[in-house]
Amino acid sequence: MHLLAAQTGEIVDGTEAIDLGQTPGDIVILCASDTDMAALSIAQNSLFKSDKKSPSTHPTVRLANITHLGHNMSVDVYVENIIAKAKLVIVRLLGGRAYWTYGVDEISAACSDKNIPVAFIPGDDQADAELARLSTLPPSDTHALWQYMVQGGPLNAKNFIARAAALAGFNGEFSQPRPLVAAGLYWPGLDGGEISLDELRKNWAGGMAVTPVVFYRALLLSGDLSPVDEMIDALMNVGLNPMPLFVASLKDPVSAATLAELFDQIESVSEQNEMPLGVVINMTAFAAAKPGGGARTQTPFDAHNMMVLQAILASEPIENWRDGTRGLSPRDIAMHAALPEVDGRITTRAIAFKSVKSFDENCQCDVVRFTPEISRINFVAEQAKRWSWLRTAPKWSKRIALVLANYPNRDGRLGNGVGLDTPAGALNALNTLADAGFDVDDIPLNSDALVNRLKDGPTNAHDMDKIKNAENTFSLDSYNEFFNSLPSAVRLAVNGQWGDPEKDPFFRKDDKSFAMPAYMCGEVAVCLQPARGYNIDPVKTYHDPDLVPPHGYLAFYGWLQTEFDADAIIHFGKHGNLEWLPGKALALSDSCFPEVAMGPIPNIYPFIVNDPGEGTQAKRRTSAVIIDHLTPPLARAESYGPLRDLEALVDEYFEASGTDPRRTKILRRDILELTHVTGLADDCKMDAAENDDAKLQKLDAYLCELKEMQIRDGLHIFGQSPSGEQLDALLVALVRVPRGSGPHEQSILRTLADDLALGDFDPLDCNMGETWPGPKPDALASIDKNNWRTFGDTVERLELLALLIVSEKTKLPKAWKNTNAVMAEVKSRIRPAVEISGREELNSLLKSLGGHFVEPGPSGAPTRGRPEVLPTGRNFYSVDTRA
Repeated sequence: MHLLAAQTGEIVDGTEAIDLGQTPGDIVILCASDTDMAALSIAQNSLFKSDKKSPSTHPTVRLANITHLGHNMSVDVYVENIIAKAKLVIVRLLGGRAYWTYGVDEISAACSDKNIPVAFIPGDDQADAELARLSTLPPSDTHALWQYMVQGGPLNAKNFIARAAALAGFNGEFSQPRPLVAAGLYWPGLDGGEISLDELRKNWAGGMAVTPVVFYRALLLSGDLSPVDEMIDALMNVGLNPMPLFVASLKDPVSAATLAELFDQIESVSEQNEMPLGVVINMTAFAAAKPGGGARTQTPFDAHNMMVLQAILASEPIENWRDGTRGLSPRDIAMHAALPEVDGRITTRAIAFKSVKSFDENCQCDVVRFTPEISRINFVAEQAKRWSWLRTAPKWSKRIALVLANYPNRDGRLGNGVGLDTPAGALNALNTLADAGFDVDDIPLNSDALVNRLKDGPTNAHDMDKIKNAENTFSLDSYNEFFNSLPSAVRLAVNGQWGDPEKDPFFRKDDKSFAMPAYMCGEVAVCLQPARGYNIDPVKTYHDPDLVPPHGYLAFYGWLQTEFDADAIIHFGKHGNLEWLPGKALALSDSCFPEVAMGPIPNIYPFIVNDPGEGTQAKRRTSAVIIDHLTPPLARAESYGPLRDLEALVDEYFEASGTDPRRTKILRRDILELTHVTGLADDCKMDAAENDDAKLQKLDAYLCELKEMQIRDGLHIFGQSPSGEQLDALLVALVRVPRGSGPHEQSILRTLADDLALGDFDPLDCNMGETWPGPKPDALASIDKNNWRTFGDTVERLELLALLIVSEKTKLPKAWKNTNAVMAEVKSRIRPAVEISGREELNSLLKSLGGHFVEPGPSGAPTRGRPEVLPTGRNFYSVDTRA
């Protein structure tokens, strides 16, 4: 491997071996933060220039970013050429030794060998005992250096350099770390941290929603505030009141308390001043909660049920984003998308990128700053405006589009959804919206009526009579106005693939318009999602990453954006095709087709809970709020039809094998013939060279495994919890396998086997066809009077016993401590959670739309919340912010 020379002005990510090209210095400081680098660079240059003595009496300082030294060879070169020749080494490391193990170990070894004092300090405000042990400076000095960086600010940065100079043997005057506020208000031109809310409100307009903009205090301390300032301007331009807030971290208790207090103050005066609290734009990385940490950690935004839009400050140059399809680097995906998703934030766009603003000759390092991307800032501001409107406007004034998927693109698959009865769920959603006060009328009476109304209009089958009689249309002039507003690259791609708009199957030549696959239910449009293409391979129309959508597709979403003017779109049924359109993987540009179609409209997406991967696609590419819905009820597959007959023959064969050889010969022949006729011989991988007994053993084990498979027992209906036998079977399925390490999280089949003393037997991992050698306790034998012969028969009885216990049809003995622990969890947490899951699905939908769940009336009938006469106009703010 060869070593690359680092080029000035080039941001490197450490994946290649490089030589930073520095000369040795007295003090070497390594950190992982560009803001730290900028602050220390300014401090060193300020002290160096103010030194009245000869420059030789002031130490030389070398600054390096750890992320540039990710390759081991880079570390080796830097340690040999720079570290080993220093008088003092300071390493500020975020994530502890484990984050940069090789670098820490090599620096520690070199400093020990050369007797160079070294301080390893944490990159955040949490103490790290391991780093403290590796440091060779006196603990008081190491702690002070750490606190200078924790507190931040120009004065602390200067004292950091001055104290480091003294520790390296130079004359340096310094003071102790000066605490600075962890969080506070900011406004351009004012002293951050010293601003009162009353002072900030002087910049606001009445009737506008307040939009907190949360960013790291480090940006304030380093003066790298251009993305924040541009966001403030963009929010004011769309009619929102920005409330910029800096924090040390969302995990910092003081910061969290400061945010909570300010939000409370806004809420307390919002009614009097018509300045309601809207949504949050968050620019900090990581998450307040811990992934997989059990109960979700509360964030400062939770108390006010605020949507949090995650605006990304990318750590790479804009050229990488603009020219690539990846969107973000793996590092940025982890920090700014994956981890924030743990807190439930909505991924929006990358609004700024790192760029080298200058090269510091004194410290021999690049000074990196953020460069705002104005088009992406404006887009996020528009998203904030839309979500704020959704949160604060009267429910009757909101226009909602409910879009059902259609794949494959046949009329027989209208409203398809994986594991979901989409039409029934959509009907529940419509009725719930009406009950909550949204303007919904003419709701179909049942699922069939809902689908039939869709079938009567334009569908992806392109029936010309239905297109001719479409209930809603989008004129060619309106479409061209929308289409011509799109980037030229988008227009060229669509025209190149599909030709002129008039060639589209949804185009109506008689009145020069596009037929819309939608019908109205008051202010709610029930729609069918168009196909991504026509007259080509149907699989390609769904998943081809390069196939651009046709004019009819863009006309549909253009109609939703402009003429229908949707306040929110609910994409119903996993999964649609919008999130798979061409473009970047995330951090989209204005030329990415998911953004072209959706624009900044809030996207709400009921999605099956056991497929987070495809749900993530929708979250990151369309800023979707995913509402997890329950899987279909699960049950044991059991045996049926020919399989049950075959199973009976196999049981008869093994029962007769020791008593009637002539009978077994006939049975063996019939069984093997039947397996070949039904294709089971291939399914259970019978080998023609095997003897008949071996083949029958394979068949017996396969039949047992088929019976124990967990299958869907129907479809889930959004907003409806399973009940009765379906609920009991689902609960058994949920506790059939372990869910953790605690006693209450174990497999109920395993705990039953333990409590029944069935020996060294794992019901989740056994050969189903082997002969059962263990005990046959009455608790199992009494459940099923059929032949008990194999391990599979034992597992089946355990399944049946578990179902009886969960359904409380048999009493659970107190002596069965293991199973009692599992059942306590079922009764206290799992069953209640499943029983209210339907209500919570509808409640989440309403909360996303800015509504609240409506309780049924005393008679059981829902209570409608909308007025008899709807006011005209849709502007909730005193100024028309939607113009």
